[in-house]
Amino acid sequence: MKFDTEMMRRHDGRGPRYTSYPTALQFSGDFTESDYRRIALASNEELIPRDLSLYFHLPFCKEACWYCGCHRAITRREDRKDSYMRRLRDAIALQAELFDRDRPVSQLHLGGGTPTAYAIDALGDLMDSVSEYFNLAAPEQREFAIEIDPRTVASEDISSLAGMGFNRISIGVQDFDERVQKAINRVQSAAQVDALTRAARRAGILSTSFDLIYGLPMQTPAGFSRTLDEVIAIGPDRLSIYAYAHLPERFPVQRLIPEAQLPDAETRLDLFALAVEKLTAAGYEHIGMDHFARAGDELVEARNQGRLHRNFQGYSTHPECDLVGIGASAISSIGDSHAQMDPDIARWEQAIAEGRIPIVRGIELNRDDVIRRDAIQSIMCRGRLDMAELERRHEIDFADYFGNSFTALNRYVEDGLITIDGRILEVTEAGRFLLRRVASVFDAYHQPSTKGRYSRVI
Repeated sequence: MKFDTEMMRRHDGRGPRYTSYPTALQFSGDFTESDYRRIALASNEELIPRDLSLYFHLPFCKEACWYCGCHRAITRREDRKDSYMRRLRDAIALQAELFDRDRPVSQLHLGGGTPTAYAIDALGDLMDSVSEYFNLAAPEQREFAIEIDPRTVASEDISSLAGMGFNRISIGVQDFDERVQKAINRVQSAAQVDALTRAARRAGILSTSFDLIYGLPMQTPAGFSRTLDEVIAIGPDRLSIYAYAHLPERFPVQRLIPEAQLPDAETRLDLFALAVEKLTAAGYEHIGMDHFARAGDELVEARNQGRLHRNFQGYSTHPECDLVGIGASAISSIGDSHAQMDPDIARWEQAIAEGRIPIVRGIELNRDDVIRRDAIQSIMCRGRLDMAELERRHEIDFADYFGNSFTALNRYVEDGLITIDGRILEVTEAGRFLLRRVASVFDAYHQPSTKGRYSRVI
């Protein structure tokens, strides 16, 4: 795979990852709990109600990783974690009241924070509560995932997680270079990650995914090359190679990273180019943006067959679901709406104790939002946009409706990032690195100059 560094530099910039459209910047405090309840109840009345996807936010970590931009809280107090877990189980009951029992949960994701900061028994109790109130899909129809910090899990715990129904795990690796690990306050060994990966295979886990980050302090091409070699030797099924977003004005913990230690823009591109070169040479296929998977992986097959979907957890092989977010800061996406819970843990717990679902902001999509979401999802998930099909679905004239947006595509055609053949827009191999830039052409809200709100594309 050819990686054109100069072209990537020209098109680099900041932009949404489009795990939703409209993005969270457009959520409004005018959207309330009553709106959420109305939309959730109405979703049961669809001709064919969607399956459910449950996302649980477990916000606690024992210590801070200095690069982190997640909603998390640092604690070693077990009573604080236990209190939150009790309310989480109460929240499951509150949410279950809104959805018909016969709607299967085919997706489930535990994120954080660090879900594995909890004892395995506590996670088992949580899954028991889920099965008590929701209808879990048959094992062969599930995509149940959990994020793992290798410093908090023993190899023997993996079989317990598999017994709870988890069939996918995501391990935060970031980088194996010890200098980088010390600079971000996250020291862990390749041996720990390798042991967990082997344990996952023995336990029958279907897919193991690693998260790597480039652009971290003290990173060099030589050091990152060694990390990539170690990762390839371990052999995860999927990889996400994220660009570090240094936004200390939003995430105060990042102020502990001296900016002088960060690689410059040219080195960042070199790091990503190195990842592309090594992973594709090792047999991984580029799904899009910064995602890779082994040839034959379900993610590759779903992309090739046009079945790939995207939500707040990233790419998925399952059909589109109604996503129910449970926990502080969690986001739901039901029908044509998005809604976010209160990110303040104490306020979230208090609301749940009072029997309220603490929605603090959200959005109900209008017709224009739905049309543009359709176009953006097509580009992000399929790398292809059938203009005639979009016209039929929404009863519009494509060129007339999108106007200047359609004209703006010319620069991407000229640089070979997309082709337009008749009524079909196709993203090229090179363009898959810049899906976010191509998709932003159809985003009515996006301002390219928005600083401090989005990560860099490359």
